[in-house]
Amino acid sequence: MLNVAPEQDILNPPAPSVGVEQAEAALVEHYPRLVRLAYLVLPPSLGRNRRVVTAHAIVQRSLPRGRSGSGDGPDDGLIPGARRAEAGGDPGYVYVRRRVVRQALEAGLPLRRKAWPKRAQFPPLLPQVWGLRLFPRSGGADELALDQRLSALSGPARAAYVLRGLERLGDDEVCAELNAAGVTEARRALAEADTTEPQAGLLESAEFDPCSLQARPTDLMRRRQHGRAALAAVAALVVCGALIGLPGDDWGPDGAAAPPYAQNPAAQAALDPGHLLRVEPTAWTTATRTDFSVWPARGDLLGDSALLRRALAVWARPGESVQVSATPGTPSGPPMGAPQLLFAGEVDRARVVLLYDGLRVARYAEPRDGTAGAALDFARVDAADTTSASALVVGRTDGNVRYLTAPWVRQASVRDLLTPDASARPLHRDKDGVTDPVVSPAQAQQCTSWEALEFHDDSGVRLVTDLGELAPARLTWGPPHDARDVDDRSARQGWARTACLLPTVRSHGVRSVNDWQFAQQALPENNGTADWICTRAETWRGAGSRVFAQFQAPSAKLAPGAIAARAENSAACGLREARVLAGVLWKSRGGNWFVLAAGSEQVASVTLSGGMTGSGRGNLLAVRAKEGARAELDGRLTDGTPISTLR
Repeated sequence: MLNVAPEQDILNPPAPSVGVEQAEAALVEHYPRLVRLAYLVLPPSLGRNRRVVTAHAIVQRSLPRGRSGSGDGPDDGLIPGARRAEAGGDPGYVYVRRRVVRQALEAGLPLRRKAWPKRAQFPPLLPQVWGLRLFPRSGGADELALDQRLSALSGPARAAYVLRGLERLGDDEVCAELNAAGVTEARRALAEADTTEPQAGLLESAEFDPCSLQARPTDLMRRRQHGRAALAAVAALVVCGALIGLPGDDWGPDGAAAPPYAQNPAAQAALDPGHLLRVEPTAWTTATRTDFSVWPARGDLLGDSALLRRALAVWARPGESVQVSATPGTPSGPPMGAPQLLFAGEVDRARVVLLYDGLRVARYAEPRDGTAGAALDFARVDAADTTSASALVVGRTDGNVRYLTAPWVRQASVRDLLTPDASARPLHRDKDGVTDPVVSPAQAQQCTSWEALEFHDDSGVRLVTDLGELAPARLTWGPPHDARDVDDRSARQGWARTACLLPTVRSHGVRSVNDWQFAQQALPENNGTADWICTRAETWRGAGSRVFAQFQAPSAKLAPGAIAARAENSAACGLREARVLAGVLWKSRGGNWFVLAAGSEQVASVTLSGGMTGSGRGNLLAVRAKEGARAELDGRLTDGTPISTLR
């Protein structure tokens, strides 16, 4: 589908020339966006490290070599301009973008014996990074799914998808850019791109940002083998230089810095399966604190030293074929000492190992059939307690999830949050506490049901749900100072209209989610009574909480509430600030529009401004409005303190 033609043929008829300086200025100004574009168009089969380096190399060599000349060629002081520069913005940027797309497509072409290889098909000479692998920050489940879908597309189709989503080009403009890049069947590429759901917002996420990178060491064993000869040649010179050039005894044999060849006993113990911590099965019954540290080691493969050694080695230095993911704020480096073994066994089609180092849970999974590839997932679980350490995800397959339950869980069942009056279904567990498969709502495309898990222990009933992470999130109900478990009908009815909004906090390191009905409001024109709900998602790391206020109009079908306001890193609806104010533009059954506002019980007055006027005493307000009306909403607490809406 890709047939690269000479640039002068592609850009015919010629446009006004673009100066090299103008193209260079466009490259410098838009460098991060151009590198992201190249990274997305490059084939994922290259691996994330080579995609990053190649993307930077492609952009850096997208300028002509010369800065002055006769003007007869594209490498002289003037270069051909974009044919549609007047429609596409800066002609210098359009020119550089076309060269970037062309080279990224060429990099995905297979090497053939009879065809002269192109420069982009080889690993770049510059830039080079020695001793480290670079890759963008890990995103959530949506970004991973999009990357997998893009990898299934051909190079031209992937370029069409990215140009349309990232560059916001129309179909005709995309075809023109593909033709300029040498694609002979641009319309077919555009049709293939249409098979993938448009998700322009995800293309700008950190998952696809090759300018914001994480670094890991390369294969240390291979580097050691390749470097032995060089080290032997320079060892004498290094020792002599150190003895002669370093002053005093600060850096001598008794100095603070150990020699580079010194071995770290803690690091060695962390890689030895014989040093793994294993807790007795009954330790949790006498421990003063019940969390993951008192989970016993379980599973049929606890004695498989080879499997445990592989899991520890991959944790210390994951290779190119390992898919690594971590919840936000969770470090993914190796353990500082020997971790605790929680589980080692076969789950569905994989061999799984769960490890715990006091701060994180690490899940290692490798295919049971011995094929290449492994997965390493991290989740932060520090300061866990009986309620938050009730289960861990041990396997995900075909949209289903299996849990390893805590030893103190006596009974497990499944409850659909969207049918609050239905009874919970018993959930079978094997001898190790691994549950049968449960449908994961976190991966569902449509919210027709939301299956949560109900765990019974000596202290009560816990309701948890999968949000795409290793540790399920606990669901609670009530005001911040008295949040309780969802264990009765009224609490389940409240959650029935919130469950479908939980994807807004998915893959965010969420520890618990609380629903709080902070107000009820009689609607104008006898339209019934509406509920105002504040939903707060707390994270394991403490920071990064997400809060949103819902307006729930009367609904016989328990439809999801409308999000009236939202905030991140806010103390609202929490123990520190157990108060909230929100408003919404609402249409009655009679076709009239109203601005409705509600606050928690501490709110003494509410005022509208900025395009509308209105005020009222108390925590409720309803003012007649027009369609599309906009207003600022403010209030005051009973002690006179001002309060504004979530933002």
